[in-house]
Amino acid sequence: MTTDNATPDQPEEQVTEAAEEQSTDAAVATAERPAVDAADLTMADLLDQYVPSKALRRGEIIDGKIMSKTGEGLLVNIGYKSEGLVPGREMRTLGPDGVEELGVGDEIIAYVINPEGPDGSSILSIDRARGEQGWRILEKSMEIDETVKGKIIGSNRGGAVVEAEGVQGFIPLSQLVGPARELYVPGGEPPKEGFIGMEVEFKIVELNRRRNRAIFSERAALQAWKQIQKMRLVQELSEGEIRRGRVAGISNFGAFVDLGGADGLIHISELSWEPVKSPEEVVTVGDELDVFILKVDRENLKIALSLRRLKPEPWDEVEEKFSVGQIVDGVVTKLANFGAFARIDAGIEGLIHISELSPQVIKHPRDVVNEGDELKLKIIRIEPERRRLGLSLKQAQEDGEVVDNAPPAPGAGAAVDDEAGSFEEIFEKGE
Repeated sequence: MTTDNATPDQPEEQVTEAAEEQSTDAAVATAERPAVDAADLTMADLLDQYVPSKALRRGEIIDGKIMSKTGEGLLVNIGYKSEGLVPGREMRTLGPDGVEELGVGDEIIAYVINPEGPDGSSILSIDRARGEQGWRILEKSMEIDETVKGKIIGSNRGGAVVEAEGVQGFIPLSQLVGPARELYVPGGEPPKEGFIGMEVEFKIVELNRRRNRAIFSERAALQAWKQIQKMRLVQELSEGEIRRGRVAGISNFGAFVDLGGADGLIHISELSWEPVKSPEEVVTVGDELDVFILKVDRENLKIALSLRRLKPEPWDEVEEKFSVGQIVDGVVTKLANFGAFARIDAGIEGLIHISELSPQVIKHPRDVVNEGDELKLKIIRIEPERRRLGLSLKQAQEDGEVVDNAPPAPGAGAAVDDEAGSFEEIFEKGE
């Protein structure tokens, strides 16, 4: 018999012996590695094949499914070689009712206290998992600048202690607003009834898990809410309409009115047709009033309001109330080189030209009148379209309504000083 492996220089018998040796070696190798029947696999073998090889670590948050409830706690399938055990002392946050509601097959989230307990089971905690999960929720809320709800559980000299998502945080007194601020008692004394347990909304200012530090702000949440309300309101408002509001604050330049979550400004010039020195002369914080929507700036979210526009402009009715030649009461409001301004009605001021203050020549209006003086004056000109009114003290005196109190002056009867200018020019200067 001829073998394919034979070479011209190799005898046939040697080739046959070599082939037999190779066959024998293969048989021995096969005998040393016997095939494994699936039925012969042990539980340990199966766990090695199908259970994750990654080891549990202390502090991990894992999912599990309740396998049974015992006097020691909950036995949980956590997907590893050994089961997990949640002792009763590690699920107190559930309360008796919460533990009673749990059943076999329910899924839970647990914190790994000890990856391998005395009996081989992992020791877990539902309480600590809720805290860890709470930190994660708060971190996410802070990341997206979301408002969070919590409950006041205590207070100290600096503010309120609040619990949210199982995490205890702190709201400084400066960041506490609304009902909570009103019920807070400073000085470390017990708070008023209703403070503990009150629900509050806040923004997260600071989170430091390592230091177990969480700082919240109710004020920031309120400001954010107002900003949203303002965005909504500026889309709804129309210039010229009238809205009801409440005076929320006063400054030296005007008053802020809350229109329902968003503030508008009544500039001091829009509080009254009469000159106003301070907004407090007209309004008080807390006043409920109607306001006129003067302007809405949707781009910059600004609302300009007016109180005086709710009443007719005095100049529109000036000819109905007054006439040329009429004697009226007036109050001197301002002095100038060329004359004195006097108010005869709300929002109506006129000019007493220096030539109309006295029949005698005077150097300055203060020679005859002072600011605040109450006088009888004669109306000598009305120009409602130009908002101008000419008054005369001299002619009112000549009509016998008042006694002439002008002191004698040198050069009596001389012409009016050329620098004073015409009546029309004086009005221009007064403006």
